[in-house]
Amino acid sequence: MFASYFFDDFFSGIGHIFNNPQNLDLAWNLSDYGLYGGAYSLLCVWGGLVICGMLLDKWGVRFTGSLFVGLMVIGSIIVIYAISETFAHSGLYLLLAKAFNKPSLALAYAGCAIFGLGSEIAGVAVTRSIAKWFKGKEMALAMGLQLAFARMGTATALIVVPRIVNLDQAYIPFSETSKPALVALILMCVALVLWSMFVFMDSKYDRQNAEEDRKNDVVKEKEEKFKFSDILRILGNKQFILISLLCVFFYCCIISFRRFATTIIIPRFGIEGEVASLMVSLIPFATMIFTPLFGSLIDSKGKASSFMILGSFLVLISHLIIGFAPGIEFFGYLGVAILGIGYSLVPAAMWPTVPKIIPEKNLGTAYSLIYWIQNMGMLVVPIFVGIIITKTTESIPDKGAASLQSAVNAEYFFVALSLVAIAIAFMLRRSSLQNPQLMIDLPNKRKK
Repeated sequence: MFASYFFDDFFSGIGHIFNNPQNLDLAWNLSDYGLYGGAYSLLCVWGGLVICGMLLDKWGVRFTGSLFVGLMVIGSIIVIYAISETFAHSGLYLLLAKAFNKPSLALAYAGCAIFGLGSEIAGVAVTRSIAKWFKGKEMALAMGLQLAFARMGTATALIVVPRIVNLDQAYIPFSETSKPALVALILMCVALVLWSMFVFMDSKYDRQNAEEDRKNDVVKEKEEKFKFSDILRILGNKQFILISLLCVFFYCCIISFRRFATTIIIPRFGIEGEVASLMVSLIPFATMIFTPLFGSLIDSKGKASSFMILGSFLVLISHLIIGFAPGIEFFGYLGVAILGIGYSLVPAAMWPTVPKIIPEKNLGTAYSLIYWIQNMGMLVVPIFVGIIITKTTESIPDKGAASLQSAVNAEYFFVALSLVAIAIAFMLRRSSLQNPQLMIDLPNKRKK
């Protein structure tokens, strides 16, 4: 997941370069970049996630996960080829140019869509495995640590990419914009090796459990096979729907913001690109520290729904600071740091709640459905933000004033999303109080 997050965010630290497409061999503008970012969710939204989640429950984590980790690598290779000089001088480029105004964007869009589906299903497989391995134990802590390592990939991308891409030249060639993608591909190859190790360890874990059950004469009930009606049962679960809606609005406030973070932060606080990318890296670094801590606290104390409310409030406060506080660098760091803490709170509480309301045999489908609903937002929000910034910039003649106003307008949008997330978090809290048998707010760790 570290490699997946790095690849997904390799442009985030240098996203401001798309303000000036005339200076890029790639020739993408911010709307194009938003379109590319939305491609991650395309196949996920159009049924891919749901179908693959069903396959995950039917075929198991190891086999299905391996297929989609491979899909991640294939998608990343396509993206790298699409933004390379080799593609720009190829016959395929000329062929695509007959149908698309920007062939590199079209091919990169396809590659990102394939990568996105592979990445999301791989994430579901990992989450489902943690739910199995840590059932009745420190599940929130385990999921928090997994998220921390994954988001380290984002932090690495935000810090490393601006330092390996030479942005000081007047015209930026393909050779520079494709550098971070090549680094990401190397990480993907390492991820393949690590996934193979995981498959071996998970298989060993199942064998050991089966052997222990035989020794202790434990007879397990035969688990029912997955049925299509299980999907309808999951979608009829009120708490599941609330968690899914919270997921989409909450994550769009952060992940979509992160794609345009440097474009927003640079004019708002008058800082250089490298400083802005360093500032944005506080988001994943904060989650690396606080997600496991909050997860451990939820394991021992419970109160998951309260943590989700608090995290949603922190995200609202952070966007108000980033969008409307005085344009002093300190407020930029403060807003981003608070955003990172909010980004730690909600996932630490939300993901371990799902196994409390959904049977274990349906967890693959359930997590896939949540990601499916989330990806609906992830598909359209980057496109909307890109359009907001581009249209605002085009409507104001003064370049400096245009950049500043476009950043503020984008923040209005993120504030609105934050308010919706808060409302849903309160609804989930109310539902938890009305249904104490679900034990949503009880500790995850069982007392012996």
